[in-house]
Amino acid sequence: MNRRLMLRMGLGAAALLAILGGAWILSLPPAPAARAMPPITQEEAAATVAALRPPKRQRPLIAIVGINQATEVTDYLMPYGILRRADVADVVALATEPGPVTLYPALKVIPDMTVADFDARHAEGADYVIVPQMSRDDDPAVLQWIRHQAAKGAIIVGVCAGARIVAAAGLLDGKRATTHWYYLDELRRKHPAIRYVADRRLVVDRGVATTTGITASMPMMLTLIEAIAGWPKAEAVAGDLGLPRWDARHDSAAFRFTRPFALTALGNTLAFWNHEELGLELRPGLDEVSLALVADAWSRTFRSHTVTFAGSSDGVATRSGIHIIPDQVATDWPAEHLVPVAAGLPPAQALDHALQGIAFRYRERTADLVAMQLEYPRQAAPQ
Repeated sequence: MNRRLMLRMGLGAAALLAILGGAWILSLPPAPAARAMPPITQEEAAATVAALRPPKRQRPLIAIVGINQATEVTDYLMPYGILRRADVADVVALATEPGPVTLYPALKVIPDMTVADFDARHAEGADYVIVPQMSRDDDPAVLQWIRHQAAKGAIIVGVCAGARIVAAAGLLDGKRATTHWYYLDELRRKHPAIRYVADRRLVVDRGVATTTGITASMPMMLTLIEAIAGWPKAEAVAGDLGLPRWDARHDSAAFRFTRPFALTALGNTLAFWNHEELGLELRPGLDEVSLALVADAWSRTFRSHTVTFAGSSDGVATRSGIHIIPDQVATDWPAEHLVPVAAGLPPAQALDHALQGIAFRYRERTADLVAMQLEYPRQAAPQ
């Protein structure tokens, strides 16, 4: 068993030991049947948008914070790319320390500034702070900075398991919230005062918003855009992203440890002779939302991980201007080991294309494994 790979996929030591237990696997439930999700009422949708109205500026200032050592790639880059393309706010990517931010399970970026730089330039604080999943929920610099921003009136948005960090900062006690399905039990055990809300991809309560798993940052950012600039603007950005629907509907029961999930993770990990290093070429102007989703997906198969390459070590600027540093300096890569990037497709379709590619390369069950980790409501292709 390749423990390092398991950890890269986002599963901790407890999950590793659990997957190794054959009796535990046999006790797991089968994949749940799909069920119809009730629509969100107009009253609930309107209340969510109203709770996210800009608290300070007419053109808000949005800060996305991460730790340099390990911050989840899609949680960090997707809000940045979506909000930058909407152009309804000033958006900055922050790190707790100088230097690049290593994202996981793939990519390394140069943030716009540190939290100290941000505080020096914006003493009044941000309007919104987006908190991604990070490798630890007890980083003192992050916790202190989030608390200070909340005290200055910022709305705090915990994306995915970023809810763990928001909770550790003491900002979720007594409030309704959600998080990535894998971290839900841990969150409720450590913070029993939290009022968990099922079957919602995003929850807003008194200045704090939280979301379910990784891909939920898409509807979260679109809801934020609607709160800032109105429904027509959010609808236009959703169309640009390739999302026909983006409300808070969610089937929480569909995302959990199941027998197929555990068996596929175990089988793929044990087949170490078939593990692959796949190259992803960085080119100037790449859409960072698509890039993050594709790199994330192909690094969660338990069969492969993604290595970025470019012709220079200086890195490349994405569509929205963030700089990505390549893992390797190279001008080409073996064609059979290139990550297939769906150029020209909107981001949501690029993710679907990646999952289809994963299904073709590693079978449908591996695509389902990836979608489960991303908490993405994927409809599997016919067998």
